[in-house]
Parts: sequence; C-alpha cells; structure tokens
Amino acid sequence: MTRPIVVMGVSGAGKSTVGSALAARLGAEFLDADSLHPPANVQKMASGNPLTDEDRWPWLKLVGAALSAPTSGVVVACSALRRAYRDAIRASAPSTTFVLLNVATPVLQDRLPLRPGHFMPASLLTSQLETLEPLEADESGLAVMSEEGIESTAERILLQLGASA
Repeated sequence: MTRPIVVMGVSGAGKSTVGSALAARLGAEFLDADSLHPPANVQKMASGNPLTDEDRWPWLKLVGAALSAPTSGVVVACSALRRAYRDAIRASAPSTTFVLLNVATPVLQDRLPLRPGHFMPASLLTSQLETLEPLEADESGLAVMSEEGIESTAERILLQLGASA
C-alpha cells in the first residue's frame, strides 16, 4: 500500500476505530488528525464552539504534510467535512483517497455519549452535519455505511478500494 487514505466523517462516525482497523489490515501507519490540532482549537471545541475555517487551515496543512511524508502507507482519521478542506489536504498529498463514513443521525447521537473524555462535545454534532459535504464524483474516494461494526466496515472498505484501484 502506498497511497494515503483519509477516513472522514462527522464526530462519532467511527473514523478513529475504523481507520485504525483499516491501517492494521493494510500494514500501514495510523494517525488520528485530532492529535494535530493546536491547543487553542481543542479548547474551543471542548467549550462547545465550532471551529472556523481560519482555525482549520493550519491544522489541515499539518494533516496534508502527514499524508505526504514518505511512508509505506498511512491511514489518517480526519473529519475533512468540506470539499475545500479535502482540497487543502490534496494540495500537499494529491494521491490521497478519502473514505466517507456515513452513519444515521440517531446512531451518532447514541454513540457520542459513549466517548468519555473526548474533547468534542455532542452539542457540536448538528454543526458538523450541516457542514458535511459528501464526496463529489471527481474526488478520489468512496462512501460506506458505518453502522454494522468496525471489522465489517473495514472489510467493506478494503473490498471497495480493491475494486476501485
């Protein structure tokens, strides 16, 4: 595996768990892009305030740099909710493939309280759903439902990536 992959979606979609499982299956490095947020962004979200684009651009540049670093493969969990954010990532890592995890809103609402200690409060889910722009036809990637479990979702992604390679 050489092409970088971003597992994307709203909070609670399973980006980190599915991304980690996918990386393990591919023998790739896994990185949670949340770890690249500067402290000011984390504090802002933790206080219940959504990030602005100005808050996100430096973070997205770090995500793109991580994806473009020489490696035998990397899977990054990153919200990448808008096309402009994905374009910013592709500016540094043009061969990136995006995997959008789709989850019904009631399932997301059930999952979010089960993440103790996460800085992203459930109150920001609505703003994330409003911000989410699905992958467009000219973007390298695919969308999958992520409600059946981590392993089955990772397997479905692998099958679809193999079919689209």
